[in-house]
This record gives sequence, C-alpha cells and structure tokens, in this order.
Amino acid sequence: MYTKGFTLMALAMSLSLFSCSNDDPEPTPNPDNNGGGDENTETSLYPEGSIVWKEDTTVILKDHFLVDKDKSLYIEQGAKIIADNADKKPEIVVLGNMYCMGTAEKPVTFTVADTYKTDRFSRMWGGIICGYDSKEVLLSHAIVEYCGAQTTEESLSFQYKLFKTETGEGVPAFHFCNVDGQFVIKDCVFRNNAEDQIYITGGKSIVTNNLFYSNGFDGGEAINYKSGCQADICYNVIYDANTNGFKLSNSGLSANIPASHLVIYNNTIVNSGWRRPSKKGGSIWLEANIYADLYNNLIADCRWGMKHSTSEMEDVNSVLTPNYYFASTDAGVGQMTANEEDGILGFDTDIKSASAGDKDPMFVNFKQQSDININVGGNAEGAPAEYNEAWDFHLQAGSPALKGGKTDFERLYATTAIEFSGLKTDNASSQSFPVSASYMTLPPSEFFGAYGVK
Repeated sequence: MYTKGFTLMALAMSLSLFSCSNDDPEPTPNPDNNGGGDENTETSLYPEGSIVWKEDTTVILKDHFLVDKDKSLYIEQGAKIIADNADKKPEIVVLGNMYCMGTAEKPVTFTVADTYKTDRFSRMWGGIICGYDSKEVLLSHAIVEYCGAQTTEESLSFQYKLFKTETGEGVPAFHFCNVDGQFVIKDCVFRNNAEDQIYITGGKSIVTNNLFYSNGFDGGEAINYKSGCQADICYNVIYDANTNGFKLSNSGLSANIPASHLVIYNNTIVNSGWRRPSKKGGSIWLEANIYADLYNNLIADCRWGMKHSTSEMEDVNSVLTPNYYFASTDAGVGQMTANEEDGILGFDTDIKSASAGDKDPMFVNFKQQSDININVGGNAEGAPAEYNEAWDFHLQAGSPALKGGKTDFERLYATTAIEFSGLKTDNASSQSFPVSASYMTLPPSEFFGAYGVK
C-alpha cells in the first residue's frame, strides 16, 4: 500500500528585514543570513559554513533570502518560514544547496502571514527558485503555499536571470534549472499557488508521494517539465490544476541542454483543466519531441484526456499506455475520446468510461460537486470545489481501477539512486539526519492511480 542573498545577501538585511525564533514565542531580530543557526553547529553535523534553520524555528522573511552558490541551507523539522512583506513579496533563491528535512509529524512549512490568506491565490511570496549552479535540493515533508508573486526589478530571481528574464512574470512555487544538478521532492504538499507548482528545466529528479492542489490563477500546471531532465514521477495526487496536471515538453534544447526522459506512473489527476478555457487545459499535455513514458495514471473528470500538440508531437519512443480515464459527464466522455484532429490520444490498452459514470474508480471518500462543469473556464461558479482535507483518493475494494496496470517497465532510479553528498556524515557520534542521503523510486503497482486499497 502506498500512501501517502548578490553575494550572501550583499543586499545586507537590516534587523527589520529578517527575523528568527527558536524558543521565544515571538520571532527575535536576526540581522545575518543564518536564520538563527550557527554557521558551524556544535554537533558538527553540518558542513562548515552551513546555514541552519533549526527545529521548530519560526523564520520571518521581510526581504528576499539568498543561499549563495558556496553555501548550503539546512531546514530542520518543524521549522516555519513566513513571508511577510506585501511590497517585497520575498523569494528564496538557492544558488547553492538546500535540504528541507521535515517529518510526517513535524513538516517544514513555507507560507505567508495570516493576513494574506484570505485569497487562495494571494501571490504574496515568490517561492523557492534555484540557480544554474544549484547542485542538490531535497524537499521532504514540506508544505509550500501561497506562492506565485510577479517579479519586479528588485526580485532576486530576475536579477540573477532565473526562470524568466522579464519583470511582471509570476514565479512557480519551486523551480530547478541545473542540468547537472539533482533534487528529490517527496511527501510534500503544494497548494494555493498562483502559478505552476513545480517548473523544471534541468537535472535528475524524483517526485513522489506528494499532494498538489489548487494552483494557477489564470494558467499554470501542477508539474511542468522541459528539456534537460531525467525524472521518475510517481504516486502523486493532483487536484484542480488550472491547465494540466502534467505539461511535458522538450523546449529549450541546445548544445548544453540535453533532451529529457521522463517516467511517469501511478499518479492520480482529478478535476484539472476546468479553469483554463484554451485547448491545452486538461490532464496531460505533450509537445516538442518530449520522451515520456506514462503508465498506470488515473485521470478523473478532467477537461480533456491526454493530449499532444499536433504540430510538435512527442518523441516516437514514448510509451503512453495503459492509463485509466473516468468521466462522470457526457462532455467528459466526449473530451477524452481519441480524436486526431483535436490531438486527444487514446490506445486500446487504456481503460475509459464508455458513458457518463461508467467505470467509476470508487474513491474511498470523494463526492463530485453537483455543479460539475468541466468547460466552465476561469474561476467562475462551477469551477472545481476547493480541496477538502477529508477526501481520500484510495480505492475501495472492488474498484475496476485495481487491476490492469503495467509493472514490467524500466524506471530511471530503480537500481541507481539519487545520492546527496550534503546529507552524508562520517561522524558516528553525531545525531542522525531525519532524512536519507539516498533515494530510489518505488516499483509500479498493478492498480491505477497513486493509491490502492487502504
């Protein structure tokens, strides 16, 4: 069962710009860039010169925060990072490395001040943006929410020419771009982010056991991969992605950026694409010669089934079946039926609703809204209901989605692990990290979607 700063702040922060707390009930001023942590901690657990945000610390960001390329930021379990400056809309820019070490009991939270939470797409901070020399990033048991700030000339990501090179662009919740780097995102929640949840343009990666919901004010994907990537993506649940659950493209290819290969399996996508009235909005979108293998994914009540660009198709070596498609409406059945002119893909080995409600995957606890309208567009009445923490996307016994998945395909990180040098210690007397230094992907399951029977 599967369940789920130009140099190191050369923009010197004043006391009012950054604060941190370890034991005090209110954050206390801290003018340096260490977040309250010593650069060389007493346990010798962390490499010399590390930035440490300690366990249960509250960090208030009044300005952008930079991890320079010769630095590593370690965030311990239970830490809470709060962006609180509506004018600055802080970003965390990682030119070096970052290790977010939350646990199930004590996740790390990246959020905004409570006064900014009245709008789920408040755009009050700019997310975690990694640089071209960023080698290692781990996000384990993290909550990342209310991102998507639009850049200004003061934004660090704009000044370092990361993500977008023009101001006024909304930034994703997480961005990684080093083709020679690596990252793992596991057991995390990304929610209420106004742009893409994650936007990846390089590196080796594993993205697994995460929940992505409610992203994209007027566009944006849950998971967006371009060229230069080698990734296994599995056992994730995606709900209410504005445009697509997955957008997969080899755009950006050059002599220095290789083609991507993505293995995507056992993911669940629900109620996605409704709020994007263009033809792309739906569940999975493929384009620009992307090499992607997609197996055992469960797509339920999305605007479209899997689609591709009819002018810039996927790589011919891609394998795009079997997957499971459920629609509770007649419109949904029609818009997931294979159609060459519209670029809707379908294969004999897929499982699809033949009529509205046919082949219900029988989620343990999810009741579709009564005003379902997969073609509503925008955030008008009839757009997907806000995510309910009580929902449970496991499958009930007897679900037709429990069998038929493919299990004999190759994964990129089945036997070769992604290993983090920054999480290895030779000091046996020191405390252990609450996270591993080595990651491989889980094997595929015969059931469709992220969760089988409880």
